[in-house]
Amino acid sequence: MDDTLIKVLLVDDHEMVRIGLAAVLGTEDGIEVVGEASNGHDGIRLAQEYRPDVVLMDLVMEGMDGIETTRKLLQLYPDCKVIVLTSFLDDEKMYPVIEAGAFSYLLKTSRASEIAQAIRAAAKGQSILESQVASKIMNRFRQPKPVAEPHEDLTEREMEVLRLIAKGKSNQELADDLFIGVKTVKFHVTNVLAKLGVEDRTQAAIYAFKHGLAE
Repeated sequence: MDDTLIKVLLVDDHEMVRIGLAAVLGTEDGIEVVGEASNGHDGIRLAQEYRPDVVLMDLVMEGMDGIETTRKLLQLYPDCKVIVLTSFLDDEKMYPVIEAGAFSYLLKTSRASEIAQAIRAAAKGQSILESQVASKIMNRFRQPKPVAEPHEDLTEREMEVLRLIAKGKSNQELADDLFIGVKTVKFHVTNVLAKLGVEDRTQAAIYAFKHGLAE
């Protein structure tokens, strides 16, 4: 076998899709389809046998889907490049398979020349994303991350202290309820006030009620 050929494995549960892809890619210079699999389990088995450079991966298949197949295949052969070729653009499938290690993401509406281009690019370490996929990914990163509330930094013990402060408990009462020393209580109270950014116990109690933390 010519080492310069890009070895491609097809993993798709639709026979006509595999036949079409094999026929089209068979006319492309430098690309050879070395195997076809109708499910994820066979895809991994054939990958072990043929060691493809690139795998064209369907997402929705019975048994092991494309996401799990991609994850397991790349655990075995991290140098293999997985190109997702699918009809789906929904977030529930797109992001997990990219996180699983998919190298490129194309839709089945792509032209044969675009698929061949993506295969050649993947073999060179270059990733290609469908324009709609790239837009969704960019929009996801553009979304502002939610700002954490101050009380989210409190430890479990500090949260207990805050709830007791909201009940109007004194340091001694806190110590009795929590079975700890007064000195330790004062240490926790100081930390609670600092983390919440408040000046005294009254403001801490108001914060607790405002955020639904008081019992």
